[in-house]
Amino acid sequence: MTTLDRLSAEKYILLTTFRKDGRAVPTPVWSVRDGEALAVWTRADSGKVKRIRRNGDVTVAPCDVRGRPHGAEVPAHATIYGNGDTGRVRDLLKHKYRLLGRLSLLGSRLRRGEGGTVGIRLTLAEGQG
Repeated sequence: MTTLDRLSAEKYILLTTFRKDGRAVPTPVWSVRDGEALAVWTRADSGKVKRIRRNGDVTVAPCDVRGRPHGAEVPAHATIYGNGDTGRVRDLLKHKYRLLGRLSLLGSRLRRGEGGTVGIRLTLAEGQG
């Protein structure tokens, strides 16, 4: 089983982005396999999106709902999806997280509208896939 397979099987992953001064900002997020990458979904105006737009270097690790890692950290590169791809990520999340995923996505759409959230593509560093 590859690292990508193991991470995509997790319920939560710890996505760590980095501030301008280099300080790490870890956040537990849902993730789903998207081809040869992982995808996560978040608010479009979140701090992690702003940090990724500035610097796409991130790390990912398996974790629990509270963000406590239970596996090795892996370097990755993050990019923000466009609207069409974000819709596909929402569909993948609905499939993986079933009823809870559908309810979370519906609630978010009602609060923020379709453009209020974005998908993030996480490509594992060479040799990590």
